[in-house]
This record gives sequence, structure tokens and C-alpha cells, in this order.
Amino acid sequence: MNINSFIDKLFERASASDFTDFEVFYSSGDSFHVKVFEGKVDDYSVNTSYGISFRGIYNGKMGYSYTEAFDDDAYDMLIDNAMQNAKVIENEDKQFIFAGSKSYQELDMYNKELDEVSIREKINAALKLEKLTKSGHPAIDSVANTVIQSGSGDVRIKNSKGLDLSFKNNLLFCYVVAIAKQGDKMIDGSGYQIVKDFSKLDIQKIANDAVEDAVSMMDAKSVEAGEYKILFENECAGDLLATFSGIFSAENTQKDLSLLKGKENTKIAAEILTIIDDPLLEDGNASMPFDGEGVATYTKNIVESGILKTLLHNLKTAEVDGVKTTGNAAKGSYKSSIDVSGSNFYIKAGDKTFDELCEVIKEGLIITELMGLHSGANAVSGDFSLLAKGFRIINGKKADAVEQITIAGNFFTLLNEIEHIGSDLKFGLPGAACIGSPSIVVKSLSVAS
Repeated sequence: MNINSFIDKLFERASASDFTDFEVFYSSGDSFHVKVFEGKVDDYSVNTSYGISFRGIYNGKMGYSYTEAFDDDAYDMLIDNAMQNAKVIENEDKQFIFAGSKSYQELDMYNKELDEVSIREKINAALKLEKLTKSGHPAIDSVANTVIQSGSGDVRIKNSKGLDLSFKNNLLFCYVVAIAKQGDKMIDGSGYQIVKDFSKLDIQKIANDAVEDAVSMMDAKSVEAGEYKILFENECAGDLLATFSGIFSAENTQKDLSLLKGKENTKIAAEILTIIDDPLLEDGNASMPFDGEGVATYTKNIVESGILKTLLHNLKTAEVDGVKTTGNAAKGSYKSSIDVSGSNFYIKAGDKTFDELCEVIKEGLIITELMGLHSGANAVSGDFSLLAKGFRIINGKKADAVEQITIAGNFFTLLNEIEHIGSDLKFGLPGAACIGSPSIVVKSLSVAS
């Protein structure tokens, strides 16, 4: 059945029901995945997924339901299930169906040409990437993981208050893991790129990044325990920010799961630090003109010159705190309820190159990888103790490789001890949000060998 016809008929049925207001959320997507190993296709899939959710306010309570089946039985099932769901809700939280913003930014995040790239072209690119990586250095023993994934998605929100919005985007992701061998020791390194234009996919650079990442850690040794000035490389700094990004959610502060509760308009970080949430970022992998509730999105400074300017809000959390929503309602899929998430969430770049940051430090450590972020970091207290690897900085220059160390500290303290910020902003892989950071220098952290 045509999805537009299905939605129109569902609206007719819902209008005759006992819901005060109601809304449908439709999403669909096409995805491609290929993994190659030793010159052959090891794993391959092409998928199409779609589904619709219905939510409505019944006696002041919000009920949810969803389906992947668009047949005649689905109409009553969606309405009845949402109503039954609303009846069992006991909390008295105010619920919202949004009538719409005054205007919405026009975003073109869909590249038709990317969807027209043939499966053969993608497979050939993956095979070429594996070959270039394997031949990138004599020490490369094997290539463990060569993957290309692409996907496109459509979202539509329509509700009983007259809101009717839609959005389409797509992207392609390429990833490789190189394995260097040194005696009995195996060392892995990775490279990746995310593009919206297939012609901009730089297979050679991805291979070079993976090879360099692996080979550079050969002869790595530990260091003496102590306090060290730390330079977090951009990808690593982004991983750390991602681990603690939930502290900026008003949903978490209201649940006492963030120490930033009540800290708006107070200093929480070094003056040089600005953190931005930009859902309108050109070519951003999490850019979108409206959030999961249909609120128009906008660019905002979460932290500005060290001052917490705002938390991230949806309509519900904004009502609780007596503020306006920041347009950060998130709906991970048609199956999900509404929560809060960032979009393109990142630390604003500074003006120093990576080499200049090393010169400023003179003596210290570069951290290029953190392990155990899920188990070794407490997102509420901010405490972390993490396995790490990287390089020493000697006389202002990147020097010998370092491994088998543990760094420990507190994220809230770290924010206040950022001394320098690099110009090399880089985003990580997109998920609920796309989080990025330039390289950053921290006054000191405890290092154990």
C-alpha cells in the first residue's frame, strides 16, 4: 500500500477515536554492506526497512504503538494499542503534540548520485582498499576488516495539529583495520572516512591512515607512573566527549544522572572551551531541519567560553525546567519513544596545529586511543580510569610510542584544565548524535604503567 494513503486513512480512523491529539512518525531506509577478506567478498547484504509509529494523548497520558505491516488490520491495531498503553501509565507528566515552528531551515542532505553508485563500484572500492592497505608497509601482516556501508533514509512526521514535515538523507562509510606484525606481537590500526559524495572517497588516505596507525605503535613501551601533561588526539578527544555527552541532557539532570543540574549560566570549564550543537551544519552527518517532535532545529552554544549556556531539551524537559525546547528531541527509530540527544555536537576548533600543540607541551604524552570507555568511565560522577596508548612528547616533538598505560581523572575537572585547543576538528561515526573534537591539551592527568 502507498504510505501516504495509509497515513491518510490512519488519520481518518484516529480522528474518530477518543485521543485528544495524535501523531504518526514514519521512517524508511535502504542500506548496503560489504566486507571483503583476502581479495574476496566475505559478507554482503542489501536491506530495506520501514515502519510507522502512532502516538496519541488519551486522558492526558501519551500512548505509543508501531507496526511494519501496512494492511487493513494495522489501523485499529495502532490506535487500540496506543490507547491501552496510555491507560496503564501512572505518572502525571505533561505530554505534548507540537503544532509546528514558525519556519524551518532548508537542508539538502540527500545526494541522489550517491544512491546511484553501483554495487560493483562499492565492492571494487572495498577490494582496492584492502589491497592498498596490505601493500602499505612491509610490516603489515594482514587486513582484518575492510568494510563499506551506505544508507539512505526518509522521515515524515504528521499530526492532528496540522504539522506535516519530511526529510531525506544519505551517506557512505568506509573502514579498514590493518594488522602489523613484530615478532609474536600483533598491532592493529584503523582508518575511516564518511562521505556524501562517492567521488570524494579517498581510498588511498584511508589505507595510509590505517597503516600508519598500526606501524607507528611498533616498539611501543610503557612509561613511568606519574602526573603528565596530556595531548588528546582529535579522535580520542571526541571519544571522551561522546562518553560523557549525556551530562548535557536535561533529561539526565532531571533524573539526577548529571552533576550539571542547576549549573546553567555558571562556569563549568576553561574559558577557551566552547561546545556547539549544530543540527544545521553543512554536510554534517547528523544534520536535520526538525527534531523528533517536529520542532525546528537551530545552532546553539551549549558551553560558551567555559560557561554552561543551556542543557539539551525536548518539549517535556523544557516544560519541567520552565525554558524553551532546544530542538533536541530524539527518536532513534519509529519504535522509540521521545528522549533527548545532541546532533552535530562538537568542541569548537582553536588555531593551533597538532605540531604546535606538541611544541607548547614540550614534555608530556599524546593519547591516541582509549580502551574500556564503557566500563572504565562513570558518566554520572565523571570519574574515569582507562587503558590508553599513544606517544611521548620530547622537546616539543612527537617521539616514541607508548602502550600499556592507564590514565585516570575526572571529566568535570578535565574540562576546567584544558589549556590549548587544536585546529584539527574531526567527527567520529554517527549514532544518536555525531560527536567531534579537535585535539586538546590538558594540564595534567595521573598515568600508571
